[in-house]
Amino acid sequence: MTDFAPHVRWDRIGRLALLFVGLLLIYLYINPARTYLATWQEARTKRAEVSQLQREHAELVRRSRALRADGSIETEARRLGMVKRDERAYVIRGLPAE
Repeated sequence: MTDFAPHVRWDRIGRLALLFVGLLLIYLYINPARTYLATWQEARTKRAEVSQLQREHAELVRRSRALRADGSIETEARRLGMVKRDERAYVIRGLPAE
């Protein structure tokens, strides 16, 4: 009768339980890891955008200071082809390219 006694293989059950717990932990860490990676990528994108906007802001501040200098508005207007009210505009054609 001892030949038919049930033998429970506790080592196999322990390994299966450990495997199940390990898989459960991996499953529970997947979503937070994905969220962390997405947040990290978004932060990197935003840092690049902020850096680009800071460069643009510095350029605009430099341009604003240049336009506030004496005579700069008149120089810019003349570059655009504008003349004062009491001046007469002339167009000269046929000049050499140099």
